[in-house]
Amino acid sequence: MTATDSADARADREPRYAVGLMSGTSLDGVDAACCRVARDPTGDPPTNYDVTVESFRTEPYPSALRDELVALCDDETGTVDAVCRANVALAELFADAALDACASAGVAPEEVAVVGSHGQTVWHAPDPEQFPGTDRPARSTLQIGDGDVLARRTGILTVSDFRTADIAAGGHGAPLTPFFDLACLSSDDEARALQNVGGIGNCTLLPPAPGRDDAVAFDTGPGNMVIDAVVELLTDGAATYDEDGRMAARGGVDDGLVSEFLDAPYFDAAPPKTTGRERFGHDYAREFAATARDRDCDDADIVASATALTARSIADAYDRFADPYPDRIVVSGGGANNPTLLDMLDDRTDCPVERLESLGVDSDAKEAALFALLGVTALDGVANNVPRATGADRAVTLGKLSRP
Repeated sequence: MTATDSADARADREPRYAVGLMSGTSLDGVDAACCRVARDPTGDPPTNYDVTVESFRTEPYPSALRDELVALCDDETGTVDAVCRANVALAELFADAALDACASAGVAPEEVAVVGSHGQTVWHAPDPEQFPGTDRPARSTLQIGDGDVLARRTGILTVSDFRTADIAAGGHGAPLTPFFDLACLSSDDEARALQNVGGIGNCTLLPPAPGRDDAVAFDTGPGNMVIDAVVELLTDGAATYDEDGRMAARGGVDDGLVSEFLDAPYFDAAPPKTTGRERFGHDYAREFAATARDRDCDDADIVASATALTARSIADAYDRFADPYPDRIVVSGGGANNPTLLDMLDDRTDCPVERLESLGVDSDAKEAALFALLGVTALDGVANNVPRATGADRAVTLGKLSRP
């Protein structure tokens, strides 16, 4: 720092605390990360931002709430009144998670500049649809967990509803992760595939020394969603996921079954593209399990084949769309805790497969940290989408501000 630096410039270099909240398509709970976000005012976003996670917590959804959310995400069982009530009820849970993350970090709420909350996606329609009585097809998405309730409960400025601004700019509203990947996980000398495996799989493909326009990112297809749903079906709800990939490890993969389900237009479609529970939800999982039964697969074989479906869809996406092919694949999200899935992915790809911890970042905390960063950049008025990834026609500032 020189004597000629202005007070504003000095203040801009001071890290700010921010809490990021994320609840994904697995519908398993709320991730909360209390972070320090630093900004170099002399650099260009997103690479002039740096994020350090001070604390991370996951607050599981009670089973009754999860059942309600699964019903909300089904167009045959979701109702407007349930969405309305859940919008407020989830905000209360998110607020508790944010305050718990602050307490875990030893940070008082009044020290926090912003809460960035993704909310809970209950519907995502990335293909333009024309609503009856209108004349203009449009994409749409809905995340619930009201920002005004969150702000009032925490006493902290809150930014929420991040996806709609990108949709208004002609994009899919997703993926949002590339902004974080560019800021915190790029390399000057290697190509990286940063693969998140949540309910849906999504990747960011970065060449060496990338700029914002160099990132390619898209949803690869099912992540844990089909695996979890199949396990839940086969166990009559006694289990909701394949812990440590143990069930899949006992089974054999039916390659014909996997190939049949990979022969779908989504996997062939070029980026930008996004998907969700509407395409790969419980109906898809029931069809997968029923087809597997017809092919004489036992329970372990079905789970192994569902796991192989995720691994192959990811590997095939790199074969189709990665240029250059990655030097390293770095996995985050719940799928990073499934060694059977990681082994299958390693078998299908031509480079090392590692957990995100190899880069010094908690793989479970990454998406929550993303929304801490997006919250801060929204306060700064910085464009925080990546148009090449989302398909938007311009860079825009995402998020809507709620005051306590």
